[in-house]
Formats: sequence, structure tokens, C-alpha cells
Amino acid sequence: MRLSNTIALGFGSAQDGPPCYVLRLLADIDTLGHVTELFEGVRRRTRPEVLAPAGNLATLKTAFDFGADAVYLGGKDFGMRSAPKNFALEDIEEAVSYAHERGGRVFVTCNILPSSGEVEAMNNYMGQLGDIGVDALIVTDIGVLMAAREVAPNTEVHISTQAGVTNYQAANALAQLGASRVVLARELSLEDIRELRKHTPDELEIEAFVHGSMCMAFSGRCLISQHTTGRDANHGDCAQSCRYKYHVVEERRPGDFIPVEITDQGTFLFNSNDMNTIEHVHDILDAGITSLKIEGRAKSAYYVAAMTNAYKTAVNEYMIQCGFEDEVGNILTPFHDQIHLPENPRPVVPVEYPGWLADEPYKVTHRTYSTGFYYPENPASEDVNRGGYINEWVLGGIVTDYDAAERRLYLHSKNKLAPGKEMEILFPGRAPVVMEVPAQGLQDDKGRAVETINHPARIFSMPCDIEIPKGAMIRVHARLYHGG
Repeated sequence: MRLSNTIALGFGSAQDGPPCYVLRLLADIDTLGHVTELFEGVRRRTRPEVLAPAGNLATLKTAFDFGADAVYLGGKDFGMRSAPKNFALEDIEEAVSYAHERGGRVFVTCNILPSSGEVEAMNNYMGQLGDIGVDALIVTDIGVLMAAREVAPNTEVHISTQAGVTNYQAANALAQLGASRVVLARELSLEDIRELRKHTPDELEIEAFVHGSMCMAFSGRCLISQHTTGRDANHGDCAQSCRYKYHVVEERRPGDFIPVEITDQGTFLFNSNDMNTIEHVHDILDAGITSLKIEGRAKSAYYVAAMTNAYKTAVNEYMIQCGFEDEVGNILTPFHDQIHLPENPRPVVPVEYPGWLADEPYKVTHRTYSTGFYYPENPASEDVNRGGYINEWVLGGIVTDYDAAERRLYLHSKNKLAPGKEMEILFPGRAPVVMEVPAQGLQDDKGRAVETINHPARIFSMPCDIEIPKGAMIRVHARLYHGG
């Protein structure tokens, strides 16, 4: 396959003016050879990647502590989540250092659709990120892609799901322009993904969402928020207007709101399901996916810990049961993120997941679940009966220390822990430990006896015969959940 003209980007200077970008054409490039050349130096996956979200440094550290291979985050500017808690450049530098010390990677979102007035600032920002040493920039706009290669030449470029990649022709074109990975549109089925993987170079990594919120618009391309509130979803400031409760107004009766009722709480016409594929990880990996992406940069550290731990456990089970690794992680057979093809079959091994794993997605905040669009016979839909989140479990506290001599667990409290109440302790790489809050022996940070742990953001301790690592999370049943 050859292309007669391929666009590349170089720097030029306008006379007596600021730096400008100049496009030049490279003729008669052999596509596959060019792609292989571009991917030299790109770190290849030796196992499927679990990619977790992070909205702040604490959540990023939690993600890596609970098994993430990589984390994606947004800076103060140019990402698709506009929030004050996004990362400043000094935060990103600390994040990269923390990740690299643990063998992890950091990807930064630069996936807004910039106006002409934002181009220069965005390119300068990407250059700064490259100097910091982030591992990849996630982009949507082709101009941003080409500029990223110029201003951050040692940084991988990943194509955002906002680009709406749905076929191998688009994926190959983006690879030829310098992308090392494409994040697929959420609307693809597993069969679509197999076909795309079959016709793309092995060096091109394929990433797909496996868990979290889904947008009612195609690949997140939505103008409802901007129309109703003036907040631009394509600049990361979505107000989620699609999840509001709506009424009908008859044109000759302005101000006369007619409820559209399915329940006594109204109806929620655009309230799309959340995605949950924890029991289908083997199917997704066998379709050719390189990286399993968890949605949720605005979610809590507990949410990220629980879902990262769950999907990492599922990947580990896949690797062991399919014969790629033994139970301590030694490689038995090289893993290749390739699909099952008739001309190159790989034995299909049914993967059995631990029973507790299927329950984990229901122990974080969520909406009604579906498996997205991966299985056409059971596609994602909307929940018109309910708005808001289902929240049946809450974070009770985070373990700060364990005194083995005293057999005492210390925690930073988040919610009430009452004697006799069931709690679960979540820590990396294993099933949650289920136990009751002790009826006796609860103490505050001064060692004084207390009847119950009922003050958030304080240190307490309790008797515990099981040694629990620092950073483990304690959860309990919520008294209420938001049903809309």
C-alpha cells in the first residue's frame, strides 16, 4: 500500500512575525515502512494494559498502587474535563516521577478542538509536557497531532475517542501521520474491532473503553450542553444537560410545562447507561485490544481503586488461564494483542473469573449498566426511569497504619463506622476482606475509647487480627443511594 502524498509538519518563521507552522508534502512514502519507522522507540506492550483515570495526584497514586499500568490525566488547559482540580505542570512532573519509579506511564489529554486563537498556546503547552517526560499526548485534532510530533518529538501521540475512529482506513491514516495508538469510538462492536485490528499494523496499539459513563452523542460530540447552558463540551466543560429531567411545552402555551412521565419522578430521555465489561475482558482482549480504559477522571480515588483492582485482576486471570503467564507473573508464552483469525487460529480458552469480581462494579457509584455496543444483540441504551447515580456502598476510611504488635488498624475516617456493621477492606491483587466493625476497642487518635467512628477526616483505630497494608480502603453499605 502506497500513498502518493502524505502530509508532514515542519517549523517555519514568518518574516518579522511569530513562529508559524508550514506544511510540506512527502511524496511516495511506503505506508507500512513509514509506520514501522515511526514506531521505533515506542514501548511495546508485553501484556494487556489497564489504563486508569486520575483527576488529581492522590487519585493517580491510588491508581498505580492498585495495579494500573498507566494513568491518563488532564492539565489545567486543553483537556476534555474542565475542573479546578486538574493537574498543574508541577503536578504532572510529580505524577510522571511517581509513575516511572513504579514502571508505570502517564498520558496527558490535549484533546479539545482548539480555535485558531488557542493554537500557539496549545503547542507551547505540548512542548512543555514533552520536556517534563510524559509518555503520551492524547489528541483529537489532526493539526494538534502534527504539531505534537514537532514540539514533543520523543513523546507518543494517541488519538482520542473524540476523533471517532471506526474503521481501519482511518486508523492506518492516523498511524501514518505519527499516532502510535488509537482510542476507538465507543460505538464499535467486537466484530468491528476484529476487522479493524486485522487490517492495521501490529505496531499500532488499539485502546478501548471497558468501564464507566457513556455519552448519549456519538463519541462525545455533543452540543446540548453549549446550547442549554453555554458550557462547551468540546472544551471539557460539559454540564451533562442530557441527564436533566425534561418537560414538553406546547408552542401556543409558553410557560405551560407538561411533564413527560414514565414514573412519578418524570422521565430521563437521554440518560445513557454506564459501561461494565468486567465479565467480558477475555472477549475484548481476543478482539485485539491493547489497552483497557476505565472512564472517570472526575471520579473519586475509591472508585478508581476499586475498578482498577477489578480489571487488573481480570487481566491477570486471562494471562494465567490462557497460558501466557504463571501465577507469579513469569512469562510462559509471549502475549500478542492479536485477534483470532481463521488463517492464524489461537485456541479459545474460556476464562473463569473469581466470584467476587462480578460484584465490584456494583460497589462504586454507577448508573444502570450495559456492555456498551460490543454485543449487537444487547446494545447500550438509556435508563428513562431513573436519573442520578446508584450508590449502595461508600468509603468508610483509608488505612494509614497497622501495628502488628498491638494488632491494631489505624484509619483516616471518611464515613460512619458503627460497631457490628459489616465492612469490606479493599487492597490490591486479592478479594476484599469482609469483617465486622468491632463492638469494643475503637479508639480516637489520642487512644481514648469511642463508641463509634463518626467524625470524618480524623484518625481512629480498631482491633484487627489481619495485617492490612497502608492505603487499603474500607467500605460499608450506604444508608441511602441516589435514585434520581
